[in-house]
Amino acid sequence: MASSGIPALDKLLVDGYPDRSSVLVVGPPGIGKEALGYWFTSIGLSQGDFTIYVTKRSLRDIVRDAAGFGVDYSSRIPFLIARDGGQSKFNINDLAGLSYSIKEVMKSNQGRRIRIAMDVISPLLMLNPSATVYKFLSQLIEDVKQYDAILLASIEESMHDKQVLSAMQELFDGVLEMRFFEEALSPIPLLRVSKMTGSLPQQGYFKFVLTRNGMEISAYAK
Repeated sequence: MASSGIPALDKLLVDGYPDRSSVLVVGPPGIGKEALGYWFTSIGLSQGDFTIYVTKRSLRDIVRDAAGFGVDYSSRIPFLIARDGGQSKFNINDLAGLSYSIKEVMKSNQGRRIRIAMDVISPLLMLNPSATVYKFLSQLIEDVKQYDAILLASIEESMHDKQVLSAMQELFDGVLEMRFFEEALSPIPLLRVSKMTGSLPQQGYFKFVLTRNGMEISAYAK
């Protein structure tokens, strides 16, 4: 198991994310999906893991956004495949090139635990056929399982129809659902582990609060 970088989430997951697995975070914009990627890579950097961050954004955007969640990338930053400023450039129209870049980086660091965070699934689905993106992710997940690696990806729930979302969730070993529940006109952020390899699915949701020190999670009863 590998720590998520969030003690409360590790407890919920029973010690973290499983080795050689892929986990999809599903939720609406603004709920904090990217924060899970920041903490996941940050704890990896502190433990000597090789970390990769695949993003549609620039280095400056990532550093500034991560700082808001208490993650300091100023001295140590993941291997960045990004729009600008990274070690490799992200091209949304070149899935083959992206797949090759990730695979080569994993191959070059196969003696270490590897963590991959990516926030590009929704943009890829908007500009490429869903079958093409599904094939790309299928191959990437198979590549991850060949190494001591874990993939954490996020997808914007409101941007895709149910069939596409179901196909994406079926593909991954684990799925974390994040959602807002409107209660007395005040939205409550909720979290559920809808599936995780090696664990029974959880039926109920948990309340959570994001802070600069991580995530606070508590029981929720509707």
